[in-house]
Amino acid sequence: MTITAAIVLYAVTWFMTFFIVLPLRLKTQGDMGSVVPGTPRGAPHDEHVGRKAKITTVFATIIWAILAGIIISGVISVRDFDWRHVMPPASDSQ
Repeated sequence: MTITAAIVLYAVTWFMTFFIVLPLRLKTQGDMGSVVPGTPRGAPHDEHVGRKAKITTVFATIIWAILAGIIISGVISVRDFDWRHVMPPASDSQ
């Protein structure tokens, strides 16, 4: 795995984890009963984005380490996803 591939994998993992963590324990303005004029009732009352970003970083790093370990070890490779057999056969020298 190249350094660029590792960075891209981490970025994708981080954002996917962030979108999962973001709505957890969400209290909307409608739930709290104090809707700010000009905002929808479903808008967050108090976002806590910084705290959620820290939680995301911890979980994304763990998930990334697992995924990178699987990729580097060769347990799963690109050839495992070649269901139509488009790729040429692997040479025996590898």
